[in-house]
Order: sequence, then structure tokens, then C-alpha cells
Amino acid sequence: MIAWVLLFCAGTVEIVFALSLKLNEGFTRLWPSLLTLVSGAGSFYLLMLAIKTLPLGTAYAVWTGMGAVGVALIGMIFFKESAEIMRLISIALVIVGIVGLKLTHID
Repeated sequence: MIAWVLLFCAGTVEIVFALSLKLNEGFTRLWPSLLTLVSGAGSFYLLMLAIKTLPLGTAYAVWTGMGAVGVALIGMIFFKESAEIMRLISIALVIVGIVGLKLTHID
């Protein structure tokens, strides 16, 4: 169960990493650039800890899926990105995939 908590934390930090890429404006802004470096390293480190126990394919798919869903939702809320129905359905399908991977993994 600890590996899943680490993976959830890695996915959450991955969202911060991806958002900081937009905010650092090509590494021209100091604090967002530092956030990018720290969150990127932190996310990879937590993922590395999680894959000591979890299968690599499952962990990587969940990690990237969490990042994709989180950034897409935040983009819609804060950056006024499209929230058309097909986009929402696609995000829902990624969430179903993440949940399916968790449910098919026996701890």
C-alpha cells in the first residue's frame, strides 16, 4: 500500500512539474524554473521508490495518466482551455484506465 501512496504523491508532484513548465516561460523566470527542477526531480524520485514494489508498466501508466488528467483539468479551470464534451469523455477514459490498473494489481 505504501508504494501506491508514493505513486499518488509522484503523480501529484508530476502535475506541479508540468504546470511549472508553462509558468517558467522557457526557463526565463527564476522561481518557476526552480520549481520545475525541484518538482521534476521529486516526481521522478517518488516514482523510482514506487517501482521498487509496483510493476513498472502499471506505475508508469498511472503516473503519466495522473499527470495528464491533472494538467488537463487545471488547464480548463485556470487557463481557459477547451472543456468540450469529447475532451471530458477522453479524460474520464484515462481515469477509468488508472482505476482499472489499480484494481487489477494485487498488493
